[in-house]
Amino acid sequence: MTRNPRKLKWTKAFRRAAGKEMVVDNTLQFAARRNVPVRYNRDHVATTLKAMQRVSEIRAKRERVFYKSRMAGNKEREKAANRKLVAENEHLLPRVRASERMAEEMEQQTMAEDIAQEVQPQEIVRKQKIKQRLLVGGGVENEMDVD
Repeated sequence: MTRNPRKLKWTKAFRRAAGKEMVVDNTLQFAARRNVPVRYNRDHVATTLKAMQRVSEIRAKRERVFYKSRMAGNKEREKAANRKLVAENEHLLPRVRASERMAEEMEQQTMAEDIAQEVQPQEIVRKQKIKQRLLVGGGVENEMDVD
């Protein structure tokens, strides 16, 4: 029984067609088979191995960027789905008592007042400039500078 590889989720064809894997990238061409025999050359092998490492680094970096761009909106979608779930099943959540709600409101008000007090501008205190003079014996002499 033959099947369409674009419909089987585990195939490369499906992953590329669904946009889950990079399709257009010139680093993918290095993985292609070449059926041309090449005479052994030590320098050629060394440069090939270096190139293979560099290509794998570049491919890994590009795949990370591709994955991050593909997963960019997941957090917002997940939060929206969670909010929807809570809104639909709100009757299953425990109710907050009126006394607890009032205590929370009072706590929020006190926190807001504390923040408002911190935000108010305070008097600017001028710092005095201090002159220091090095002494020959190895000490420091302080002199007050008058503004």
